[in-house]
Amino acid sequence: MITRCAARLAMRWQSLHDSTQTRVRFPGCNMARCAFTFGTGVAWPDVLGALFSASQSQDAGMRETAFRIFSTTPGIIEKQHEDVVMAAFKGGFSDSETSVRISAVEAFASFFRSITKKSQPKYYQLIPEILNILPPIKESGDGEELTKALISLIDLAEVAPKMFKPLFNSLVQFSISVVQDKDLGETPRQNALELMATFADCGPQMCRKDPNYTNDMVTQCLSLMTDVGADDDDAEEWNTSEDLDADESDSNHVAGEQCMDRLANKLGGQAILPPTFNWLPRMMTSSAWRDRHAALMAISAISEGCRELMVGELDKVLDLVLPALRDPHPRVRWAGCNAVGQMSTDFAGTMQEKYHQVVLPSIIPVLESAEPRVQAHAAAALVNFCEEAEKDILAQYLDQLLNHLLMLLQSPKRFVQEQALSTIATVADSAEAAFSKYYDTLMPLLFNVLKEEQSKEYRLLRAKAMECATLIALAVKKDRMGQDAFALVQLLGHIQNSVSDSDDPQASYLLHCWGRMCRVLEDEFVPYLAGVIPPLTELAAAKADIQLLEDEDQVTQVQEEEGWELVPLKGKVIGIKTSTLDDKHMAIELIVIYAQVLEAAFEPYVNDIMDKIALPGLAFFFHDPVRVASAKCVPQLLNSYKKAHGSESTQLGQLWERTVERIIEVLTTEPAIDTLAEMYQCFYECVEVIGKNCLTSTHMAAFIESARGVLKEYQERVSERLEDQAENEDGEETSEEVLFAIEDDQNLLSDMNKAFHTIFKNMGAAFLPHWELLMDFYKMAAVNQDATQRQWAICIYDDVLEFCGPQSWTYSSQIMQPIVDGIRDDVPANRQAAVYGVGVAAHKGGDAWSEFAAGSLPMLFQVTQRPNARADDDVFATENACASIAKVLHYNPAKVQNWQDVVVAWLDTLPVTNDEEAAPYAYAFLAQLIDQQNPAVLNQPLQVFHSVVQAVGFETLQGQTATRVVNSVKALAQAANVNLAQVVAGLNSEQLKIVQAYFS
Repeated sequence: MITRCAARLAMRWQSLHDSTQTRVRFPGCNMARCAFTFGTGVAWPDVLGALFSASQSQDAGMRETAFRIFSTTPGIIEKQHEDVVMAAFKGGFSDSETSVRISAVEAFASFFRSITKKSQPKYYQLIPEILNILPPIKESGDGEELTKALISLIDLAEVAPKMFKPLFNSLVQFSISVVQDKDLGETPRQNALELMATFADCGPQMCRKDPNYTNDMVTQCLSLMTDVGADDDDAEEWNTSEDLDADESDSNHVAGEQCMDRLANKLGGQAILPPTFNWLPRMMTSSAWRDRHAALMAISAISEGCRELMVGELDKVLDLVLPALRDPHPRVRWAGCNAVGQMSTDFAGTMQEKYHQVVLPSIIPVLESAEPRVQAHAAAALVNFCEEAEKDILAQYLDQLLNHLLMLLQSPKRFVQEQALSTIATVADSAEAAFSKYYDTLMPLLFNVLKEEQSKEYRLLRAKAMECATLIALAVKKDRMGQDAFALVQLLGHIQNSVSDSDDPQASYLLHCWGRMCRVLEDEFVPYLAGVIPPLTELAAAKADIQLLEDEDQVTQVQEEEGWELVPLKGKVIGIKTSTLDDKHMAIELIVIYAQVLEAAFEPYVNDIMDKIALPGLAFFFHDPVRVASAKCVPQLLNSYKKAHGSESTQLGQLWERTVERIIEVLTTEPAIDTLAEMYQCFYECVEVIGKNCLTSTHMAAFIESARGVLKEYQERVSERLEDQAENEDGEETSEEVLFAIEDDQNLLSDMNKAFHTIFKNMGAAFLPHWELLMDFYKMAAVNQDATQRQWAICIYDDVLEFCGPQSWTYSSQIMQPIVDGIRDDVPANRQAAVYGVGVAAHKGGDAWSEFAAGSLPMLFQVTQRPNARADDDVFATENACASIAKVLHYNPAKVQNWQDVVVAWLDTLPVTNDEEAAPYAYAFLAQLIDQQNPAVLNQPLQVFHSVVQAVGFETLQGQTATRVVNSVKALAQAANVNLAQVVAGLNSEQLKIVQAYFS
């Protein structure tokens, strides 16, 4: 599969490493370590005085040391008077020695990151002096010192891009001049590019408004992207290399590609496409292969960020790309495959549905290329295309695809065989049952690969063969495989027993293969669990491997090893072995599959996994994905135990008792907002599994206390965002980081809502004494200007009405007005929640709520009569209003004036063709009217019949309710002599089949 490079900061790590020089250890360095050890909140006037004096010393080395100490421990100067700090930095920026000026800039960047956002603007005035440092360094040709200065500017741009606004155009021109200057060396050039890309990330509006930024950046990125294949014009060296994963993250062409990707994602198509396509057609017709290669790689880089504009011009883009698949130069053909693969992902759906007839016939022949690397990349691009393709589309090309891929299996190059197996696996996964035709050809070949005892270099090939065989098994199912399914499991067991080396790739592939075979064999897989689960649980129970890296040698050593992440922390570096954590995460995800598929049969493993893996995993703070996977695992384990022992069993009760306390505890301690939402989901899924009356008063009290803390923190975050927004300049768009934070908070509120809903559903009115303790939060949310908060409050009030019945009347003074306001809300989701509330008040609220429900009828009709009532965004509110009117008419008829007139008007609010929950209530009432021979339906049989046909055709009306309604409406149609053919005229073939099945 083709994926984008994500190594954003690689060049900065490399720059920091490359620019490290031998340092004289001054006594001041010990002070820095002491300050780090004893904390930054301690005021050390004597030390500070000494440092400020040192920064003005006659000795340049002493001045440099002072700023280095400030850089290491910025917190010791944070609370001092800014005029003193300002003077010290100004002195450093204007120092006669370049090394001192650089150290002063590094210290300022470190200091600036440590201060609060409100304190930052007073230091903006220093930017001109900082930028004045740059030109002399560039003119001196000292790339190493220039790199250090640029890295500090990158740090500042990440924190406060606006501080550069008055001089931004000058900085753009300077940075572009650095990128253009080949004499400076690659590292400073790439860091100048990184500085400009950082502004795109953190201050996109500033970049769009600058007259030079976009044109110059695109031009320089494309220029860097042509810096590929030096001294290898005919690609002979490239062709013979089998190291497909060679690290090129520090190469100019990769830096250019990554920067184009970021520019497109941050600035969007309107800014990036004009300058890019000003160059691309010329580059594609250039006689220089590097130009053609760069143009294709640029298309790969920008397609995600420019999707909205490019998708409408996809035919024109493909006219540029597809001819490159026949280019005489192999690296251009490779880049063409790359573009097709990336576009297949970025334009998923459109690319497959509209352009399969031009894409596949163009790329399948590339599998016949003379160059193995091109063959393999064409096969990789097909993975991207096929995994997003519908099986009906793929079916047309299966013969061509598989004949070519089978040919690749005969390649002398192992990496080509491996990629061919991956592509075949993807084709099988997407084609599903249609792949059955090729089963007899392929599976014996795969069995042969798996049976052969092979040397180390063939282990990955065999791993790919396992993957391919098990994905084919999933595609064709157990019945088609017959005894082969059990033979394949035996082979997997044999291979597992032969794995002895820790670096054997077959081990990790095996874990996924076992999971697939469990889904194929279901209960028949149980006898194999004894061999499968132990290695899986060993991985899932792994501890975090974390190291404090004390010096540069250790950092370098860890950087050279795969599977580590380096995290800077207060002047030191923490190394986290992410490969171990990734394996742990994957293992827990696989346990979820076993518990889901096997249910009761998985019971023997539940207790151990719950106590040693899943519950501890909820608080595994080193790796968010481990906590998320653990949150998915816990309810599945409970379900397995419930299926095995029964919902009322002592065993389940004991397991739940120790589980629920841990989950509620995590609701208070989870630090990440997106992961906290997963924890709430874990909680409510567990409550659903255990069922009625599963929470004690203590549990509910603890839940409410955790919710109180979460809601308080949520309000603080919203407040901070509003303050920041108020400081934004006119036209300045909300940053992507803020948009993600808002989305995380919306997801959190949604999952909290579901948790409240599930407690009310299973505990009823017993939850009310606890729930009411947060009434102040509900009241504030109900009138908040933020639509998400209003919806949250209304949904909770709906739950009180639905699950507490007449007892909910106690809170009527809090509930009524938010529902009335919600019915009139311009936000469709809020109208939907509010009109649903009226329906449940009528249905479940008893006599106390009947007047309110009946009095709401005019507002409900207004919802159905809005100008865009049937638009995609509004239709669910409209259909809920229709169902709620039906509930009021059915459950509170005595309170409705002119009941018959209201029924006649209600018929015009039908049909319900989208909301599967609203439809049964609306149509059950309609069937009641038909059975009672109400004049409203007798006078409009065609309209009634048409609304039922539409609901059945769109499958919102199903099951017993559909059968009952259809039987009633059939009688009405026969009596009124309704013409079925006339009514079904607007339905498609699938809907017509469904209707005919009901009405035949």
